Amino acid sequence: MKKVYCNFNEIDEELTRLELERQIAIEEIKAVKGDLKESLQPSQWMQTGVKVAGKIGSMVLLKKLFRK
Repeated sequence: MKKVYCNFNEIDEELTRLELERQIAIEEIKAVKGDLKESLQPSQWMQTGVKVAGKIGSMVLLKKLFRK
């Protein structure tokens, strides 16, 4: 779909809007990259492992208590 511009001011406004949208998209990508980098840190993996181990350990403990 083509857009028809009546004057150069409309073209300038459209270019400014598109430039701002591009800058916003770049900042969003940087934020996602930072979040991904943080989530892949070894400390995050350790926290996840400890949580899973705690849940499994509590389930095993409950099973042992109910067997007796």
